[in-house]
Amino acid sequence: MSVPIWGRFFTVAPLIVIGTREPDGRYDLAPKHMATPLGWENYFGFVCTPEHATYQNIRRDKVFTVSFPAADAVVLASLAASPRCGDDSKPALTALPRFKATTIDGEFLAQSTLFFECELDRIVDGFGANSLIAGRIVAAMVSPAALRSMDVDDQEVIANSPLLAYLAPTRYATVHRSQSFPFPAGFQKTRDPES
Repeated sequence: MSVPIWGRFFTVAPLIVIGTREPDGRYDLAPKHMATPLGWENYFGFVCTPEHATYQNIRRDKVFTVSFPAADAVVLASLAASPRCGDDSKPALTALPRFKATTIDGEFLAQSTLFFECELDRIVDGFGANSLIAGRIVAAMVSPAALRSMDVDDQEVIANSPLLAYLAPTRYATVHRSQSFPFPAGFQKTRDPES
């Protein structure tokens, strides 16, 4: 335990792209994988380091976007991780198809299936060199093919709109097949009888 354990095995996480606005007004996109819903309400969080512009932009503007790239957009997500030039620009971002958020000042990666517009709820520093950035989702969009419906089997939805997963620390996968989880009888998400 004297060194971090995470490079010794694979774990599954979503691959997302966080959108922020730079101090000069340009927009930045940065891929992240340490990301998750925060509870059953409309909160979403991800891990970032204060050394990154993403962290500093969110601390300043108090908003960010979240794009969940489509399964065939892994190269676009990778380009968003391109290093900055000496003038602090990321020229690779000009190649990425983007569109504006509707509620906050931000942009999305266009070739995605799920989009969140978030207002900063809080930043929790102190996880070593990293921090947890927690946002409240104030607007969300989903591509029609990825939207669950009572008229369509969940497996068909996943087959028609596969999920892009990051297999930390170095790989990715496409999820196009799934099975129902065998919840025990009477299982509830919370003690609330409505859950």
